[in-house]
Amino acid sequence: MTEISKEEVKHIADLAKLPLSDEETGKLAVELSDTISHINILSKLNLKIKNLSETSQISGLRDIFREDVIDSKRILPQKEALSNCKNTHGGYFVVKRILG
Repeated sequence: MTEISKEEVKHIADLAKLPLSDEETGKLAVELSDTISHINILSKLNLKIKNLSETSQISGLRDIFREDVIDSKRILPQKEALSNCKNTHGGYFVVKRILG
């Protein structure tokens, strides 16, 4: 079993700027050690299967796109879209700036 020390967890937490209590550090040390142990077990397994192609998707569908057609029944006229807005300018909504 690969052991992750509390000091290593504290170092990783410092790099990530995560404030951890001593209790959390101890718990994470155990959990990370368990995770690495499981990964080590999986890495020992022979998972190579011959004559098997890679699979990135299973549906068999390719490049499914809808036609780029304007549905004029669903378009809201600009005047109606802006009708309930308190502040407009040049046919656009005016909102308060959110970035400094």
